[in-house]
Amino acid sequence: MGRIFEKRKHKMFARFDRMAKQFTRIGKEIAIAVRQGGINPDYNPRLRMAMQNAKSVNMPKDRVEAAIKRASDKDTAGYEEIKYEGYGPHGVAILVESATDNNTRTVANVRSHFNKCEGALGKTGSLDFVFTRKGVFKIAKSSLKGKDLDEFELEIIDFGYEDLAIDEEEVYVYTSFTDFGNMQKGLEELGVEAASAELQYIPNSFVDLEEAQANEVLELIERLESDDDVQNVYHNLR
Repeated sequence: MGRIFEKRKHKMFARFDRMAKQFTRIGKEIAIAVRQGGINPDYNPRLRMAMQNAKSVNMPKDRVEAAIKRASDKDTAGYEEIKYEGYGPHGVAILVESATDNNTRTVANVRSHFNKCEGALGKTGSLDFVFTRKGVFKIAKSSLKGKDLDEFELEIIDFGYEDLAIDEEEVYVYTSFTDFGNMQKGLEELGVEAASAELQYIPNSFVDLEEAQANEVLELIERLESDDDVQNVYHNLR
């Protein structure tokens, strides 16, 4: 088998690790959504969003249903959403979203990750001027059903459309935090299925670093992303 097999095996296990992390993250999203708004996605936009995101990462239907069932059990401990803000090496702003059933454990782990990589946790709200929370909808071009992009922009402008980015296969629609639900409902009315729908923290400014410095920041980001309690990590490294 040799070296080629070992490389393939390494890539395969890395992919499985990413999938497991994604499934865990979305499972927590589902649990929080059910706790907040019930088990019916027709009346729970956040659950509908979580189920949509589960589909985008090929999370099996039975796992989605199991997550909903577990979250609806009143005896099951719930997750608390907590945000941590700080700076990594070389002044890069880093914002961490977590979902945890033990805040003492999570804050200790997050602080340890920052400290080991020459970073430091800050106070809540310290990065409010660095990031703006926005809704981000990823839509496959094929889901537009042949619509011209200019026509599509006009259709969604009343739902809170702010900006649009395009790559080879997908279109990204950005809205304000407050218009996220309006856009979700608007796309459904238009029959346009988003591959994923998320609230993200978008940097208002960026930090440019040399490669060696950037790698130090990326080491911290990787440590944070590998933590089981961490849902998302945002930064302003270009």
